[in-house]
Amino acid sequence: METALWHPFSDMAVVRADEFVVERGEDVWVYDTDGNRYLDATASLWYVNVGHGRTEIADAAAEQMRKLAGYSIFGDIANEPARALAARVAGLAPMPDAKVFFTAGGGEAIDSAVKIARRYHAAQGEPGRVHVISRENSYHGTNGIGTGIAGIEANRAGFGEILPSSSRVPFDSVDALRAEILRVGPENVAAFLFEPVIGAGGLLLPPEGYVRGVIDVCHEFGVLAIADAVICGFGRLGTWFGVERWDAEPDLITFAKGVTSGYLPLGGVVAHGRVAEPFWSRPGTALRHGSTYSGHPAACAAGLVNIDLLEQDGLVERGRTMESELAEALKPLASHELVADVRAGIGLLGAVELTPDVLRRLPSAVTDLQMLARRHGVLLRPLGKALATSPPLTIQAEQIQEIADAYAAGLDELARKL
Repeated sequence: METALWHPFSDMAVVRADEFVVERGEDVWVYDTDGNRYLDATASLWYVNVGHGRTEIADAAAEQMRKLAGYSIFGDIANEPARALAARVAGLAPMPDAKVFFTAGGGEAIDSAVKIARRYHAAQGEPGRVHVISRENSYHGTNGIGTGIAGIEANRAGFGEILPSSSRVPFDSVDALRAEILRVGPENVAAFLFEPVIGAGGLLLPPEGYVRGVIDVCHEFGVLAIADAVICGFGRLGTWFGVERWDAEPDLITFAKGVTSGYLPLGGVVAHGRVAEPFWSRPGTALRHGSTYSGHPAACAAGLVNIDLLEQDGLVERGRTMESELAEALKPLASHELVADVRAGIGLLGAVELTPDVLRRLPSAVTDLQMLARRHGVLLRPLGKALATSPPLTIQAEQIQEIADAYAAGLDELARKL
C-alpha cells in the first residue's frame, strides 16, 4: 500500500510503496512487522545510546505525563524536571558556571547557539560580529541556520542563500580557520562551529591537535567556539560531551540525541558562565528566542533517567573502552578490493568508504551495500561515499563482530555484482 508518510532525506518516488517498517526494539535489536530481527548498528539515527526497550525511561515519562505532561517555561515559569535536568547537564559540562538552554532537538540547538553567540557579542558592544564559520563536510541539522552553514553541499543546494554571513573552511586545518577569520575580519566573526568527530559528513576523525587548536584560535580573536556534540555527546566518544577527550573548553556546546537516547525529543545548548553572564546579570538583556517545547517536563524526566542509566551501567566510559573492539573488527575490511578507507578508533563510531572506481561504475553502491547488509540482519547508515556504524553503547564484542561480518558479506556480494 502506498504511504502518506513523507520521509526525511528520502527519494519518495522510490520509498512511496516500499517502506521498511520497524515495529519494536530490545537492547541492540529491532524487529520489523514480519518479525525479522536486525542488529541496530546505527542506534537508529546515532542516538539510542542506552539501547532499546529501557522501561525505566518509559515509566518515568509516563509518570511525569500523568502529573504534568507539558508546560511552557517562558518568563518565570519552570517545572521540576527541567530544573533538575539543567542542573545535571550543567554539572557534567566541561566549563565553569555552565547554564543550559533547552530545545526540542539538535537542529534547534544549533539555531539557538548561533543566536546566543550573536546576541552575546551585541550585548558586549560588538553588534557587527554576525559572521559564522563552519567546516566543509559538516552537518549541523536542517533548521534555518543549520542549513545555511551546512558543510555538506547537497544539504544547502536548492534552498537559496539562507545565511549570507557565513563561510566554510577545510575540515582538517587549524590554519585555514585562522586565515578565514582574518579574511572576514575578526570584528565581524561571531562563532565557529565544529563537530569533535564529523558524523553525517562521512565520519571524519579530527587530526592530532585539531580540537584544541581551533578553540585556541577562536579565543585569540574573541570568536565563540561552538562544539556540536549532538552526535558525539552522552558517551558516543567515551565522555559526556566528546570534547573532554582533548581537554578542551568551548564557549558553547550543542547537544540532543543521546541526552534521552531518543526516547523523547530533547536538545539544548550549554553555555560557559562567561557567555551567559550578560543575560543573567543585566536586566533588559533578554534572549528573545525559544521553542514551545523548551524544558518539556516529560522529555526532561526521560533525560534524567537516561543519564542515570548511562552512569549506573558505565555506558559513557564504554563508548571509549569498546572503540578498539570496533576498530579492530573493521580493520580487515581495508584490504577489500572495493574499500578505499576504514575510519574508526575514536568512540563507538566507524565507517567504510568505497573506492572512487566502485562509485563511478555503480553510483548506488553505498545504498546497495546498505541493503545487502540488511539482508544479513544488520542495519547500517549510508553517508555519501561511506557506510557507517554507531551502535548502542550496550553492544557486546560478539555483536560488533556481527557488524563487521555483515560489512564483509555485503562487500563480497557487491563485488560479484560488479
